[in-house]
Amino acid sequence: MEGIPTSLINLKASWEELKTENPKLRIRDAAKHLDVSEAELLATGLGQNVVRLSTDFVDQVKKFPRLEKVMSLTRSEGCVLEHKGRFQKIEIHGSAPHQVGTVIGPIEQRIFFNAWKYGFAVNSDTPRGPMFSLQYFDAQGDAIMKVYLQEKSDDDFAKTMVLEHLHKDQVSALDPVPYALPEYTSEDDLDKACFSSDWENMKDTHDFFGMLRKYKLNRLNAVEWIGDNWAHQVDRLSARQVVNTASETGLPIMIFAGNKGNIQIHQGKVKNIKQLGDWLNVMDPDFNMHLNEEVIDKAFVVHKNTVDGLVSALELFDKKGDMVCQFFGLRKPGIPQKEAWKDLLDSLN
Repeated sequence: MEGIPTSLINLKASWEELKTENPKLRIRDAAKHLDVSEAELLATGLGQNVVRLSTDFVDQVKKFPRLEKVMSLTRSEGCVLEHKGRFQKIEIHGSAPHQVGTVIGPIEQRIFFNAWKYGFAVNSDTPRGPMFSLQYFDAQGDAIMKVYLQEKSDDDFAKTMVLEHLHKDQVSALDPVPYALPEYTSEDDLDKACFSSDWENMKDTHDFFGMLRKYKLNRLNAVEWIGDNWAHQVDRLSARQVVNTASETGLPIMIFAGNKGNIQIHQGKVKNIKQLGDWLNVMDPDFNMHLNEEVIDKAFVVHKNTVDGLVSALELFDKKGDMVCQFFGLRKPGIPQKEAWKDLLDSLN
């Protein structure tokens, strides 16, 4: 333990005690219990089963295709998406520190590197045997993305990659910073006429993000204040009807979930739906969704104009007003959304 700060040693001891009391407790939940971030708790394994990675995250992600078939996990507070496959095609746009990565293929992602702060390589003992993963976190110590090696992964390349991206400091405790809450416009101060006009005249769903910045709104307030023509509230458990209907009818859908550092996207059909208590699960061979319905506070059906016609989504929000996940009908640019998808959303109440 030479060189390891006392704070890390004490935190590790607290975690070991907690694991003895509750051996099935996941690290994310353990971190909440101990009032630390997940990254801080993970760092207690430095010098043992955890190695800290350098901060050249773009270079690391560019090498992901050479890992071959992996499982990529991205989550919001209430929704976990897991995809098995290759990082088939990765495009990097912009310049540091605001580079954005677009991942296309079996694993589909939109990566925002300005939020990335910490990276680790982790060797874990699990009931299924040893497991190796690459795990990335933001400045608050919250998980952005985790990549797990699978049976057909290139283990040798993973070891080489870790050696090529070792952080020079393998002992210091992390120093996560509190999340700075942005200031948003109040409903009284919002120019609703201009806001409504801009919404009506959108040409692309991505225009929405510019509107949020222009009017200094969060997503929840935007859909709450736009009016029923464009967004209306539905039952908070509406995702059940959406995924079950999609499964029964073979309707292909898109599911978006993530955080400020990464959005993971599912595109295609969902088949094996399992409701386990408060968890709505998709358990397909190469795709899993785990949606914690207890986290969902509000649900809205939201419509946006595009050059291809109306694009409609089911959007779920937690009690903080943060996005849990979104559901769309599967479509490609230049092709209108399917009437069956619009009909499904219209049936929600």
